[in-house]
Amino acid sequence: MKSKMLKLITSVMILGLAAAACGPAATPTPAASAAPATQMAQPTATEAAASTAAPTQASSSSSGTIALLLPETKTARYESADKPDFEAKFKELCPDCKIIYSNANQDANSQLSQAEAALTNGAQVLVLDPVDSAAAGAIADKAKAQGVPVIAYDRLILNSDGVNYYISFNNVKVGQLQAQSLVDDLNSMNITDPQIVMINGSPTDNNASLFKKGAHSVFDPLVSSGKLTIAKEYDTPDWSPDQAQNEMQQALTAMNNKVDGVYAANDGTASGAIAAMKAAGLSPLPPVTGQDAELAGIQRILTGEQYMTVYKAIKPEAEAAAQLAYDLMNGTSVPSSMTNGDTTNNGSIDVPSVLLTPVAVTKDNIKSTVVADGFWTVDQICTADYADACKAAGLK
Repeated sequence: MKSKMLKLITSVMILGLAAAACGPAATPTPAASAAPATQMAQPTATEAAASTAAPTQASSSSSGTIALLLPETKTARYESADKPDFEAKFKELCPDCKIIYSNANQDANSQLSQAEAALTNGAQVLVLDPVDSAAAGAIADKAKAQGVPVIAYDRLILNSDGVNYYISFNNVKVGQLQAQSLVDDLNSMNITDPQIVMINGSPTDNNASLFKKGAHSVFDPLVSSGKLTIAKEYDTPDWSPDQAQNEMQQALTAMNNKVDGVYAANDGTASGAIAAMKAAGLSPLPPVTGQDAELAGIQRILTGEQYMTVYKAIKPEAEAAAQLAYDLMNGTSVPSSMTNGDTTNNGSIDVPSVLLTPVAVTKDNIKSTVVADGFWTVDQICTADYADACKAAGLK
């Protein structure tokens, strides 16, 4: 049984990490020929998900309790993908095990209380996606004091030596993909010194700082050479679409509605920025980036309201976290090939890290990425309001 488990998780993570090792352009999903030129052919996310989801023989005598603690519901992926994918895989591994699930609804104090309750109720592993990356260090410290391993899921937990593993995506690469996609589209329109607005994510989310870092690594050299201007830049509390709409309204007022492109850190903030521009009467809309491949974001891409999103294959991420939680619960030695030696410094220690690779999605490769992977089906995307756009994109 144990050797089968090790073989399974080793094959899964080698696939993901091999893709990451290919460099800045690596993607876990197939990209159409019209995808950004910075991408390179990689193993598909469909293959990764299939490998992760390979049948695993569960031990009928195995039992225990783990906790899954997610940060918020404003980002659709957590309830629609991360939670069900994690729970399905963990129940496959351990049908008799208990999962304590909590969502903090963007409240760091609530998340602390939820974690404390999970520890009191016998959680043997915490899988924690923090509301506040710094504040969550206190949770990891409490868990360590009780001998409970902690997996930082999707977002890094800062300033604690109680974090055992970190599973996420190459989040600097996410920002680079967003920024480069925007720059490439602006170049294709032959816009000289484009004026852009940056709508970043929540200042309490460590991932948001990494997205921002990646984006600036693309934008800043262009700014220095006079080829691009960041006219306005905002950090968006709680990733709130409403706050993003307010920020974009402020930017439009200051810029007299003359904006050439919008860097939005995820699909939620993109929706807010787009709402502000539509209210201001901008037509056509400038290109807008996004992230998470939310259904509404994919539909906006089809109609031309949003230029791109970043797709992160959540199923392999969630299933790998479930496998790791199961192994940690049972005291199973985790193979070094799982992280391939990768670590991420959280301000206290170098945390062993599994970093998967994101992919840029535009209208041209929706079919070969999110549809091919089963992340969204054609029927889900192509409702009556989007039938014509789907037909034009080859989805019908």
